[in-house]
Amino acid sequence: MLDWIYSLLSHDLGIDLGTANTLVFVRGKGIMIREPSVVARHRRSKQVIAIGREAKKMLGKTPQTIEALRPLKDGVIADFDATAAMLTHYIQLVHQEPKRPGLPRIPRPKVVIGIPSGVTEVERRAVQEAAIMAGARHAILIEEPMAAAIGAGLPIQESRGSFVCDIGGGTCEIAVLSLGGIVVNRSIRIAGDEMDEAIVNFIRLKYSLLIGQPTAEDVKLTVGSAYPVDKSDRQAVVRGRDIETGLPKSIRVNEAEIREALAGIVHQIIEAVAETVEETPPELISDIMEHGIVLAGGGSKLLGIDKLIATELKMPVWITDDPQTAVVRGCGKLLDDAELLRKVKVAARKA
Repeated sequence: MLDWIYSLLSHDLGIDLGTANTLVFVRGKGIMIREPSVVARHRRSKQVIAIGREAKKMLGKTPQTIEALRPLKDGVIADFDATAAMLTHYIQLVHQEPKRPGLPRIPRPKVVIGIPSGVTEVERRAVQEAAIMAGARHAILIEEPMAAAIGAGLPIQESRGSFVCDIGGGTCEIAVLSLGGIVVNRSIRIAGDEMDEAIVNFIRLKYSLLIGQPTAEDVKLTVGSAYPVDKSDRQAVVRGRDIETGLPKSIRVNEAEIREALAGIVHQIIEAVAETVEETPPELISDIMEHGIVLAGGGSKLLGIDKLIATELKMPVWITDDPQTAVVRGCGKLLDDAELLRKVKVAARKA
């Protein structure tokens, strides 16, 4: 009862704490924050200089006294202090105290956070501790494929089988859901970051050109594809350092080359989806054949990946609306459905 009263007075939050991006859903207002998961700080004092987009601009460009880093790797916390600072910054942005003296303090928010389904107990506890340290009164964890399914509007509480593949920055979350629970799931740490790394390696081997991860990400977004969906041959100019001469060099790459670079990573994701299908009970397979595999996450925006999965597995595949926000929208919906939240949560902790 007390928690319900606090929820009326505070701005409860749903957070997708992603490897590449952090999204924050504010109850009653929608998605208020969509920022890169990057923190810039002084190396010695650990004083935070920038968070989000401003920090991302510094990646690969900092002097020795400053470090720009991504505090999450493969969907889990790699740098606890930086993660706590980032969460604190975002919670304070949407949960500001009243400026006029004498007004009552706003209760600290309840926070629902999406986490990869394959994390350990220690990794779960680290996320909860970071959220509590950042100012949450109650930190509740939910597995990302479940959150993505809820965000996509799938009937997860029915006896019908639903298949979700959430391709994020650090992990690919695959799950079959039915009757409010996960029947079969698989979490692989192969996703958007590995695609970027594949482009870096491809360009280094083929053109003897060194580029950074931000440049590779830009190339992926500009001309990346998993399947030839049309006859247009998109191209992009890539600038980096020539390995042989050490001097600056520019090259032009086309869509077919980047598709070749990404092929290995994309096929590993398809193999994981196929293995999950093989483990799915036959009665649920018939539901999935009828209603299809649902793709979510930023990685599903790779051009043609839905068509390639459909071709390889001979099953219908569709991408949910605004796939990058599916997890955070699911967390947001759970803020208004206490009964469903009680069923699907994997861990909860109060301050």
